[in-house]
Amino acid sequence: MDSPKSLKFINELADYFNSLPGVGKKTAQRYALQLLKQDDDFLQGFGKTLSELKSKIHECKSCHNISDEPICNICSSPTRNNSLVCIVEDVRDVLAIENTHQFNGEFHVLGGVISPMDGVGPSDLNIDSLVERIKNNTEIKEVLLALRITMEGDTTNFFLYKKLKGLPVKITTIARGVSFGEQIEYTDEVTLAKSIINRVPYEI
Repeated sequence: MDSPKSLKFINELADYFNSLPGVGKKTAQRYALQLLKQDDDFLQGFGKTLSELKSKIHECKSCHNISDEPICNICSSPTRNNSLVCIVEDVRDVLAIENTHQFNGEFHVLGGVISPMDGVGPSDLNIDSLVERIKNNTEIKEVLLALRITMEGDTTNFFLYKKLKGLPVKITTIARGVSFGEQIEYTDEVTLAKSIINRVPYEI
């Protein structure tokens, strides 16, 4: 049955919410209806923030994390251990690892993993910038591979190992407390923290 014409705008708004990962149709409709209950100041602020999202958020020039400055607050922090760089697939993995409060190094966001089935090759990822970053920064002593525990993640780990093995850095990987097939962002904080603390040398 077609929706009443009077709900066309609400349905259109719900469709935008529904296009976001993890938001089903019913939840999307609840979000849209909830906005109707907000006052004008909230809606204007919400709309302004959305309209400025792409222009105000940048990719960190050093690690490819998202930031509202050219260099993110992690890379620019004087309290971080800049001798240790954790390699992750996605910005969401940065957030997950930060939430453990057990990692004080820096990050490098690849932007994905090597997946020929999905048409993603090494040149599609932030791998060259990682190599250059290590070559140009002698303070980096260890690279921690923290990619998803899947065939694609393992393939990417192996490729990174081959690219980095000639450089003067120790290459480690998270301990296998994380189950095979599990994505880092969905791993519980305790397991993830232990996997980072108990990291082991990467071996092929």
